[in-house]
Amino acid sequence: MDIAYSVNEVPIRLTYERWFHITENHDDLASYYFEVLETIEKPDFIVRGNKGSLKATRNIGKNKWLVVVYREISKTDGFIITAYFLDKGPKGDVIWRHS
Repeated sequence: MDIAYSVNEVPIRLTYERWFHITENHDDLASYYFEVLETIEKPDFIVRGNKGSLKATRNIGKNKWLVVVYREISKTDGFIITAYFLDKGPKGDVIWRHS
């Protein structure tokens, strides 16, 4: 298990079981483990997700955005739900933007 710290300084867990689940459904992410963690720590922007989740988003190339969906349970715990690629940034309410 690895931990990345969100922009709110909350430790966000990425367990090996969760990583397996993510790459099983999104095999194009298999070589992006560290980029997923880095997207939590250094996103370009964060969009409000469903049911209290957050979507950390980072541009990693022309028409290639990495989106990592996670949840902050408390000020001391959180976890990654899933991750995927989009050809443009996700829609929704931007709640944080890198300055």
